[in-house]
Amino acid sequence: MVEITGYAASILIGLSLGLIGGGGSILTVPILVYFFYVDPVLASTYSLFVVGITSSVGAFSHYQKGNVNFKLAFLFGIPSLVSVFTMRKWIMPMIPFDLFTIGSFELTKPTLLMLTFAALMIVAAFSMIRNTNRKLVAYNPVNYIKLVVQSIVVGIITGFVGVGGGFLIIPSLVIFAKLPMKMAVGTSLMIMTLSSLLGVLGDVSRHEPIDYMFLSSFSAFAIIGILVGSYLTRYIQENKLRPAFGWFVLVMGIFVLITTLKL
Repeated sequence: MVEITGYAASILIGLSLGLIGGGGSILTVPILVYFFYVDPVLASTYSLFVVGITSSVGAFSHYQKGNVNFKLAFLFGIPSLVSVFTMRKWIMPMIPFDLFTIGSFELTKPTLLMLTFAALMIVAAFSMIRNTNRKLVAYNPVNYIKLVVQSIVVGIITGFVGVGGGFLIIPSLVIFAKLPMKMAVGTSLMIMTLSSLLGVLGDVSRHEPIDYMFLSSFSAFAIIGILVGSYLTRYIQENKLRPAFGWFVLVMGIFVLITTLKL
């Protein structure tokens, strides 16, 4: 029953990616950890695989509609790719399992990942609830320096916790690259596809154990979600959906925080 709920929840990942281009990927690790009992560190690898495969379907759909800016995808994507691969291949293995202990609280590598996830979910939730992205487009020249810096930051976060980073990529493309929202969503999905799958490659090269059968079935449900989400964009207004999904992510973030700290 728990696994069935988990597969149903995986549809939300794709649904969010299809409707608003981000947000859903940040649910992947909590779903894998709490519904399928996957170790948080391994879940970050699985998350990158699921997000990469699911985003590729959404990116292709947006490409057909002319909503992918390949120049900006590579400009933003290449620094992000380097950051992701570096994090997964060399930095993550260097982080010890036991970090430190304060009183009865022991901070381990899996605990650090889940706490980071909880913090990112809460920040992402407030970003979606505020729903200010559409108002940020300006007519100033594209700020390439800030765009590249932001792409490196996104790559580090993606590599560390295994999220696609759409909730960071889309505002960056809107603010610094001056892309319209639909173009930013399509370009973001392309960047998430490349960075996520390269992150998995970094883990595979370290011979991480990966259950491809499970990932295929889990990804299939997420792909169903993104196809449904892409179809529903014709009928659902994003400015109403994004805050609603933000509240859901906020509740999930608080739940992950409380559960991890065992409050």
